[in-house]
Amino acid sequence: MSWFNQSQNAVLGIDISTAAVKLLELSRVAARYRVECFSVAPLPQDAIIDKNIANVDVIADAIKVALKQSGSKLKQASVAVTGSAVMTKGITMPASLTDSEMEEQIMVEADQYVPYSLDEVNLDFEVQGINEHNPQLVDVLLAASRKENVDDRVEALSKAGLKAKIVDVEAFAMENAFSLLTHQFADSVEGKTIAIADIGATMATLNVLHSSRTIYTREQSFGGKQLTEEIQRRYGLSYEEAGLAKRHGGLPDNYITDVLDPFKRAMVQQIQRSLQFFVSSSANRGIDSMILAGGCASMPGIDKMVEQILGVPVYVANPFVSMSLSNKVKPQALSNDAPAMMIACGLALRSFD
Repeated sequence: MSWFNQSQNAVLGIDISTAAVKLLELSRVAARYRVECFSVAPLPQDAIIDKNIANVDVIADAIKVALKQSGSKLKQASVAVTGSAVMTKGITMPASLTDSEMEEQIMVEADQYVPYSLDEVNLDFEVQGINEHNPQLVDVLLAASRKENVDDRVEALSKAGLKAKIVDVEAFAMENAFSLLTHQFADSVEGKTIAIADIGATMATLNVLHSSRTIYTREQSFGGKQLTEEIQRRYGLSYEEAGLAKRHGGLPDNYITDVLDPFKRAMVQQIQRSLQFFVSSSANRGIDSMILAGGCASMPGIDKMVEQILGVPVYVANPFVSMSLSNKVKPQALSNDAPAMMIACGLALRSFD
């Protein structure tokens, strides 16, 4: 029986992306994590438009399907809002303030930092440590998101029979999951700049971390959906058939040279362009290595292709490398989906905060 070691704050990580709902439950024994349950339930084409939930009921149904497939018994979940829906700002506050005094002061001053009316937003803050230039001050990260972005996710969970215990930000969930990858690097990540290119169905997100802290995030419209649509157009398939063919094969011989290779080249260009934006914005700081995440990272050979162009080591994300698996989890299915599970993983890790 595992419920004795299941802490009271165990939460399901639920990542609602444009193409699927990804669900993950982790437990921990001593320092080792274990995957208790995981599942991925596909979403219809227009359930999420521009990162906003277009239909809460459709999302709730997909969460129910994922829950049922996974066999998880947890009732509390952690979800994330996307980076573009969140405004973050670093501010400094007197180190002498208590949490409640700080909260009061932030509420008083928040309208300086937030471009919306305060009754339209959810606000949160995190003290990040003593300011390096003045020990009397602490650095505080302020995060604000429009209420509807948060409310729609909370409502979808609630309709699926779950309670939203934590609403996180995707970039922070990614940073959290990054902690599981650090042992894959030859050297310590302290002082190193590492980029995570997360290429999903419709969004390519670049997160750059320095000493494991997020220093830059950029989102661009690009993703695996473009490949699915090209397969659909080229071979006269429905969107669903094209998606299945993309994952399981069975396309004509010219697919690789005429459709897949050009898409991979476009993906590499996309990553290069995002990196150029980062480098030009950060006074020439390059990166030491790159991690590929998201569904598109599972394409065979894409890591070597990116490595050749960028000239730095490139890894495909697998946050589960050193975890054990419960007998509910099929190892092959988990390893196929691993690069796309980074955000779900970062959210499930919130059980152990």
